[in-house]
Amino acid sequence: MQSRWLITGSSRGLGRALSEAVLAAGHRLVATARDPRQLADLTQRYGDAVRTAALDVSNADAAQAAVQLAVDRFGGLDVVVNNAGYGNVNSVEDTDLAEFRRQIEANLFGTIIVTKAAIPVLRAQRSGHVIQLSSVGGRIGAPGRAPYSAAKWGVEGFSESLALEMALIGVKVTVIEPGGFRTDFAGSSTVLEDGRAEYDAVVGATARRQRDYNGRQPGDPARAAQAILKIAAMDNPPFRLPLGSDALQLIERADRARLAELERWRALSASTDFPPE
Repeated sequence: MQSRWLITGSSRGLGRALSEAVLAAGHRLVATARDPRQLADLTQRYGDAVRTAALDVSNADAAQAAVQLAVDRFGGLDVVVNNAGYGNVNSVEDTDLAEFRRQIEANLFGTIIVTKAAIPVLRAQRSGHVIQLSSVGGRIGAPGRAPYSAAKWGVEGFSESLALEMALIGVKVTVIEPGGFRTDFAGSSTVLEDGRAEYDAVVGATARRQRDYNGRQPGDPARAAQAILKIAAMDNPPFRLPLGSDALQLIERADRARLAELERWRALSASTDFPPE
């Protein structure tokens, strides 16, 4: 069945791979980017099936306009994908507050802004699917990526609350948690700072690992796009879906460690209750 999609950050990376897969599958799409000229080839190839829009996800008016474009051109909106975002590497100490705000604005508030713009349309339809691109960093805090992890953890918490509300109006929510994929995210899209010597064992190591990892990540963006298409077609999709074998391994290891810590400190946690009467 043909669906109507809106994808943020369509110009490159997973957003680009997904945009091409959506159109190739016969769906209709509002593809967005800060500079929509980067999307001109999609219009040339897919004609009226695609509309492009300039969208800085931190701009609520632009988000509203992109949603309205889907309504005006396609008659509604079935799938909203919050994909736009970025993450630099540096220590907490050496990342200034302005950069913290920029990353949180793009990764967290951008997701909130676009989601809120779409909700009235989805509510009126009593249907739809909001797909949030989080990260392994939305489950596991990574050294050197505090602003990005803070934002992605925020996306996960926001989406848990959102899902409980949206269930009442027939709208589904899924959080996608990619591991390493061969996209520009690990290349020119990221500023890598080795940082000062005191944090080299974790921050410097993260920067070096990302440089070495670029182009060798296990994840294939085209296959990720196909997985997301499958999720969007499901009547009962998962709330969370890690993507990639590395994501599965990292999340499983972290969850097991959390459960073990919970059990280790169970007595102390429970000791704060009032005594039973």
